[in-house]
Amino acid sequence: MKRFVKVMKALSDPNRVKIIKMLQQKDELCVCEIRFVLKLAQPTVSKHLKVLEDAGLVVGSKEKLWVNYRLNTADGSSYGAAMLRHLPHWLNEDPAIQEISKILPDIDRNNICKP
Repeated sequence: MKRFVKVMKALSDPNRVKIIKMLQQKDELCVCEIRFVLKLAQPTVSKHLKVLEDAGLVVGSKEKLWVNYRLNTADGSSYGAAMLRHLPHWLNEDPAIQEISKILPDIDRNNICKP
């Protein structure tokens, strides 16, 4: 039951759901790209990513200056996997998700992330 509750709590925040929706559209994103789209402070984005990582929904990997985050399709919990299977079909009509979908294709970390 603890794993189920952890996944549900992770997805109980609108910004964390937006991060998942973003990662469904773009395979990998770094903190500064997510911060740019959501207009949140870097520490806030990092905290959200930590909650998602602890729930087994995302994984991060270091690449030079960036930590790239992607959906955890390998060894997440069965609850997380079920949510990740269904979320692509949910919330697409939400105005905030539609706005993110418009912005995301043009995001280029080389233009917005300053090392």
